[in-house]
This record gives sequence, structure tokens and C-alpha cells, in this order.
Amino acid sequence: MAGAAGPGRVPGAAGGDGDDSLYPIAVLIDELRNEDVQLRLNSIKKLSTIALALGVERTRTELLPFLTDTIYDEDEVLLALAEQLGNFTVLVGGPDFAHCLLPPLESLATVEETVVRDKAVESLRQISQEHTPVALEAHFVPLVKRLASGDWFTSRTSACGLFSVCYPRASSTVKAEIRQHFCSLCSDDTPMVRRAAASKLGEFAKVLELESVKNEIVPLFTNLASDEQDSVRLLAVEACVSIAQLLSQNDLETLVMPTLRQAAEDKSWRVRYMVADKFSELQKAVGPEITQNDLVPAFQNLLKDCEAEVRAAAAHKVKELCENLPVDGRETIIMNHILPFVKELVSDSNQHVKSALASVIMGLSTILGKENTIEHLLPLFLAQLKDECPEVRLNIISNLDCVNEVIGIRQLSQSLLPAIVELAEDAKWRVRLAIIEYMPLLAGQLGVEFFDEKLNSLCMAWLVDHVYAIREAATNNLMKLVEKFGADWAQNTIVPKVLGMANDPNYLHRMTTLFCINALSEACGQEITTKQMLPIVLKMAGDQVANVRFNVAKSLQKIGPILDSSALHVEVKPVLQKLGQDEDMDVKYFAQEAINVLALA
Repeated sequence: MAGAAGPGRVPGAAGGDGDDSLYPIAVLIDELRNEDVQLRLNSIKKLSTIALALGVERTRTELLPFLTDTIYDEDEVLLALAEQLGNFTVLVGGPDFAHCLLPPLESLATVEETVVRDKAVESLRQISQEHTPVALEAHFVPLVKRLASGDWFTSRTSACGLFSVCYPRASSTVKAEIRQHFCSLCSDDTPMVRRAAASKLGEFAKVLELESVKNEIVPLFTNLASDEQDSVRLLAVEACVSIAQLLSQNDLETLVMPTLRQAAEDKSWRVRYMVADKFSELQKAVGPEITQNDLVPAFQNLLKDCEAEVRAAAAHKVKELCENLPVDGRETIIMNHILPFVKELVSDSNQHVKSALASVIMGLSTILGKENTIEHLLPLFLAQLKDECPEVRLNIISNLDCVNEVIGIRQLSQSLLPAIVELAEDAKWRVRLAIIEYMPLLAGQLGVEFFDEKLNSLCMAWLVDHVYAIREAATNNLMKLVEKFGADWAQNTIVPKVLGMANDPNYLHRMTTLFCINALSEACGQEITTKQMLPIVLKMAGDQVANVRFNVAKSLQKIGPILDSSALHVEVKPVLQKLGQDEDMDVKYFAQEAINVLALA
């Protein structure tokens, strides 16, 4: 144990001679030795308070050495410590003393648990910014070198994340040493270290001088991209985006493209997946010419890759790729080089691939224009709307608005709406449910006249569906439609049909009337609720089925606040009092609750 924080002295000092100034650290020592992990964790989270109580000097001379010596604990305690230390600069006396925080963080950066190491590196990166250039070279750079040449792979992986923060402010000789250390980590014997180096390669390249990027980083990138471990190779693809942004077109062609072509055809699907996943960034980084000559053919191969995950990742990028193509000649490239492969994916054997495509394919209509959409894309949309996978159908329905903008509502209704109606009557209730949830969206896109003509009858049919979840969703759907189309539309179109169900022989349908009234009353306003809905609710209070009667009580409680005072006292109160005397326990309970809530007692 370090300095005055020794176990023998402190508790005695705090109690015996009444020196309360040592008390905080004594408590901390006791709590950090406690068997209860939660208690140790709480004491670490209170470190800043303890440091404030001790003052800057004693924090440096006692607290930090104590913490450095006692880093043997549960990972969650170490994680909390690594996080706390990142914000400790002020508590040790400001930037001039920031280097005092390095020893405990250096120890934390070498522990076995990755999450703790990552947090320690994050805190070190934060603290590095607070060092002056002189202090950086005197304290921080030696720490990075020690980590980089540590015996354990854990310290070497942590070092990889620290090069880019100390490089820009170092002197030229130190810069050369830093590059040398990074270079040796890129060819480390341990795959985990090479992986860490590969993941930081792009970040490091951004702070280097252009000549160093060409002469040192590109060869490292080439080696990592042909590493025996695919987990290293795929990280090199990420670095490729950063490196490509730094180089001219000529340098790109000679230095980067051969490696990128190789990655797009890598034997490991995970590397090809990474190329597909980063495709838009790569496309922007390499520019239009290389995209047309190299990336479009590579993209075609990814779209017909033998692994479904790769095809799905590429399918996700179809719209972005097309949007980022230069406007001159874009249509030709899409029609000749992209669309034929997209057509294949519509009938892909894997549902994730089809779903990924369905989420972006509608966006192509705005790029290709009306004629191409009607001729080439609509048949694909139709095929996807009839796909057996619900997610594919859903992705198409939720993006209909962008097609509507391009081809107009009439064309859309003739081609796609029959398929939507078919889904609305699907035998699987989850499919019907999905369509209901998109109905307000569709209604907003299609307009009120069109909706009444084509879809209104569907919405009413759902209210008497044999599955409760559908009836419930249909009720919420009506409320959203009334919010969209207004109370007048509701009064003329919806309310009469809903109220007509009050006489249905099936008590479940009679209850649906009540649920609809609950949902619609607020949107329709006081007049419609009082004149048209209230009489029906009051009449249903005499229903033979107890479930209907107690739902009447619940409905009166719901619509009560909308009604005026005279309607409440003259019409609602007597009915609730009568229900309060009902022979059924539940009816009595809900009637009494409604009387209390509406203050009618």
C-alpha cells in the first residue's frame, strides 16, 4: 500500500488523534476491501467526491498510488475506475499534473477483460489532449512505447488505440519511432494484436503526412488485407475507406485498388460481407471513374454471391449506390448493370435478402423516373407484394409514397392496390394486422376520395374479424383515420356503420361498437358524441351479456369528460346508478368506478 494510505496508519489517524482529513481515504480503503462487489463499485463511483475532500496534492500523493497498487478486482469495479479516471484531470491539479493519472490507467490498459482495456484506452485518449507537447513526449509517448512492447498481447492491443492521439503533436524523431512501433504491431505474431492494429489503421493514416501514408501505411494495409486471419482482413477493408480518401486518383489505382479488388473476391464470406457493408463509403472515397470501372462489376458479383448474408448486405446498398452514381449516364448504368441483378434477387431463396431489397427498391423509382418505374420496377414491386414472407410485403407497403410521387395515384391503384386488398383478407391474422397498421399511412398517401372508394369497406370488415387483435387494431386504425380526414368525414362515413353494429347478434361485435366509440369520441368532438354515440351506449346498458354491460360502464367513464354537465347528470348518472345495482360483480365494480371518476356520487 502506498504512502500515507497504509492500512496501519489511516484508520488510527482518523480516530485516535482526531485528524478528520484522513477519514475519506480510510473509508475508501475499508470499502474497497469489502467482500460486497456492489459496495466496492459504489465507492469507486464516489472517487471524485473523495478526491475533492482530499484536495489535489493528497489525491496525487496518496489516492492515485493507492489505486494503482490495488488494481486486482472484479471487472465491473475496474471498468468504473477506468471511466472515472478519464475525468480526473481537474482533481489532480489540472493539465500540468495530468501525467499523474497515467500509471493507474496504464495498469488498467493491460488487464485481461477487453471492456476494461477499451475504457482505459478511451480515458487515456481523453487525457492525452490535456498534456502539453513537452509533457506528451516526457510521459505519454513512453507509456505508449511500453504498452507497444509489452510481453502480454493485452498491452500491445491497447497501444494500437493510442498512436493517433500522440502522433500529431510529437517531434519528427519521435514520430518516426511511433510509426516504427505501429509497423511492428501490424506484423505481430498474435492475431488479436494485428486485429487491433488493423482496426486503427485508418484512424492512424488520417494523422500522418501523405508521404508516410504512401510509403508506410499502404504496404501495411496490403499486408493486413492478405493476412491469414479473415478477422484481420475484414478490418483492413474498413481502413481502406480512410486511406482512399487521402490519396489522389492515380495513387488509388496503383496502391489501393488491387487490394480492394482482391477483398471483394476474398475466399471468406465475412470479408466480402464487409466490402458490401462499406460499399457506399468506398464508392464516395474512390470517386466516380473508379466506381464505374471497378466497383460496379464488384457490386454485381456481391449481388450474386453464394452467401446469403453477403447478398443481403449488398441489396441494402442498391439505392445508395445508384444515388451516388454521377447523374450523366446514371440511368444507363442502372438499367444495364444493376437492374438485371436486382431482378434476380426479387425471387431469391433467402427471405433476409428479399427483405433487404424490399426496404430500398422503391427508392429506385425516383432515380429512374416514371416510364422506367412503370415498365421495369412495378412488376418487381407486385412480385414482392405477393411474397410469402410478411417482412418483404411490409417493406414494400411502408415505402409506397415514393412510388406514388413518381407514377401518380391512378397508376398505383391499378397495379398495386389489388395486391394490398388481397393481403388485407389474408388467412394469416398477422398479415392482416400488418396491413391494418399501414392503413393510416396508405390513407394519407391516397387521399380521402380514393380511400372511401377502395379501402373503406376493408376497414369496416376488420371490425368484425374473428381475431381480437385484429378488431382492436381496426378500432385504433379508425381513430387515426378520423384524425387524418376530420370529424365531418367520420360523421358521414364511419359513425353510422359503427353504431349499426350495436344490434349485432354476436356480443363480441356489440362490444367492438363500444371500443370504437371510446376511440372515436375525442376525435369526433362533443356534438357527435352527445347526439349520436351516447344514446347507443345508454341503450346497450340493458344488454343481456354482462361483458357488454360492464364495457358500457367503462365507455361512459371514457366519454364522460367530453359530454356537457347536463348530459352527464340527466342521462349518464341514472344509467350508471342502475348498473351499480347489477347482479354481476364486475358490472357493479366498473359502474362504481365510473361514478367516482366522473364525480357523480
